[in-house]
Amino acid sequence: MTTHASSPAAVLWDMDGTLIDSEPYWIAAETELAARFGVTWTHADGLGLVGNPLTLSAQILRERGVDLPDEEIVEFLLGRVSEQVRAHVPWQEDARLLLEACVEAGVPCALVTMSYTRLADAFLESVPGAFSVVVTGDRVSRGKPDPEAYLSAASELGVDIEACVAIEDSPSGVGSAWSSGARTVAVRRLVAIEPREGLSRVRSLDAWDLDSLSRVAGGEVIDELGADR
Repeated sequence: MTTHASSPAAVLWDMDGTLIDSEPYWIAAETELAARFGVTWTHADGLGLVGNPLTLSAQILRERGVDLPDEEIVEFLLGRVSEQVRAHVPWQEDARLLLEACVEAGVPCALVTMSYTRLADAFLESVPGAFSVVVTGDRVSRGKPDPEAYLSAASELGVDIEACVAIEDSPSGVGSAWSSGARTVAVRRLVAIEPREGLSRVRSLDAWDLDSLSRVAGGEVIDELGADR
């Protein structure tokens, strides 16, 4: 395989929400755990945690009344979601097709997720060899929206972060990728994405291909949402 001549130096992929529709798994696990302690946990509560570091999610659950140490909350959530992903990977089909196109063309890809290695490994079983670098939430000292995870991915790939395209779906993830200097594409999945200077925002990746990524890598901003969030 040869790298597409005008493609980005690398494509940096978020996992939860962007590549796989795992947010329902997370919300179900949060709801189950909250119920054990008589805590009401709504779908809106779950959406409020989308894209957060697991340590922050654990802290919020504990403050709401889940009487466990943060480490045990994280372990429970990871265990439940990992089991479900290993049994069935809930692909976002638009992202899966674009990832396949990148891999086939030889464009380096990195997985940049705030989920921990245990869950990332469950997902990676379905795409062996697709990612040259994997950065997980338990490997960084500062989670999204801090840019550390994306900067680490570019460093490990040996490429300039500003020559990379990052694909995200959550406000915290977008903030992480955008502040790292990567050309950032925000896909509108479950939560609203506010506009930022230089940020591409799209409703889906259905029509995206290597040419689309190359255009963004070259500095073009594609905003399909306009006044929508």
